[in-house]
Amino acid sequence: MLESCENAQERWGGVNLLIDRWLHERHELIKAYDALGGAPASLGDHKAKQRFCQLLVDYVSAGHFEVYEQLSDEAKAFNDERGLELADTLFPRLEVITQFALAFNDRCDKRDSSDCASDFKKLGGLLHERFELEDCLIEVLHNAHREEASATA
Repeated sequence: MLESCENAQERWGGVNLLIDRWLHERHELIKAYDALGGAPASLGDHKAKQRFCQLLVDYVSAGHFEVYEQLSDEAKAFNDERGLELADTLFPRLEVITQFALAFNDRCDKRDSSDCASDFKKLGGLLHERFELEDCLIEVLHNAHREEASATA
């Protein structure tokens, strides 16, 4: 029994750290968004815009290439059909938001503030939606399994 507890901690403890780090990155992204003031005129501040765009790319990349994969793997390991169905439903929408975020970054990287500014507010709404979808994934695909792993230990 102790061995199964240690295995669960080894296997899924890292997921906790990954999610914690990712949520910290989210917090930094929100602060950078707020630092731009939500106003298109503030997008002329190249240093603040550059910081925001870097955080944006890092955050969405970590979601797609680390966190979502780990959450899916965890759901598969626990034979969580409900969680996997939810992921299959939410991942396409998250992908659309990711593509918008990356396109936004590309426009800003070219220093075209008019294009960048026109989509800034829309990006804010999409990020809000993304955070809600991600929170749902964490709740369903991870938190339920954490409790289940603790119960079997």
